[in-house]
Amino acid sequence: MKETAIGTGKRKTSAVVLGCMRIGDMSATEVEALVETAMEEGITAFDHADIYGGGKSEEIFGQVLAAKPGLRERIFLQSKCGIRDGFFDFSREYILESVDGILRRLWTDHLDMLLLHRPDALMEPEEVAEAFDHLKTSGKVAEFGVSNMNPMQMELLEKYLGMPLAANQLQFSAAHTPMLDAGFHVNMASEPGIMRDGSVLEYCRLKGMTVQAWSSLQYGYFEGTFLGNEAFGELNRCLERIAAGRGVTSAAVAIAWILRYPGSMQAVVGTTKPERLRQLAKAGDVRLGREEWYEIYQAAGNCLP
Repeated sequence: MKETAIGTGKRKTSAVVLGCMRIGDMSATEVEALVETAMEEGITAFDHADIYGGGKSEEIFGQVLAAKPGLRERIFLQSKCGIRDGFFDFSREYILESVDGILRRLWTDHLDMLLLHRPDALMEPEEVAEAFDHLKTSGKVAEFGVSNMNPMQMELLEKYLGMPLAANQLQFSAAHTPMLDAGFHVNMASEPGIMRDGSVLEYCRLKGMTVQAWSSLQYGYFEGTFLGNEAFGELNRCLERIAAGRGVTSAAVAIAWILRYPGSMQAVVGTTKPERLRQLAKAGDVRLGREEWYEIYQAAGNCLP
């Protein structure tokens, strides 16, 4: 399994991350089997958020940690906070309250990383800095990051933080590539040339921030997977052909495509099925060639100028 170094401590963890958004309806026994499969395949990073399953996802995962002494120190555990019912909240009080709830549900005394979950337009960066300082000095959180933020939002936040941001979680897949499109069509009067994110991919690379790709096998905004989807026939045929030559699944190739981007990259996968997780984990051992990478990009319906 390919590894990624994250944060100021440059802690190494798996390039493939198991997203735990959908485990809230599973039993503790089922989640334990999923976690054991992940560990067997070299997946040591686990992604949560306080809103997943209304907190149930963290509770079930916490039961697994409580039942398996020693597991906590072998994994990279992260969660997110900031989304409330109908609004976003990065206030000092809410961040601290959220983290205490996260730790309680996960049956742990610390997170390896906390991400702010979507930008809060009413953010007071001084308050965020106070919350992060408290969480850091108390040992409750080791590293901090964001989710779905553009470069200027991160610059504003980092001006007041006493530490660099470690990661940015962004939507990215072979069928969702606006972060790449604008870079290929610089100064061109075309739809792909419209800059929508302020060169966030390059910004994260310059800052040494890990990019965590969410919806890594999806298209649109939770519209579904592109795998086996007739609307992405050329992409699927391309992935299947490359996969056959590598002895892996097309899904593993799609994840390997994300991880091929230079810099610190991770891909979040949200499967709840152990066998599928085994297949996806193979992506960490696949390195695509330059021609293959560009072929997949264009097979998804993108063009090069």
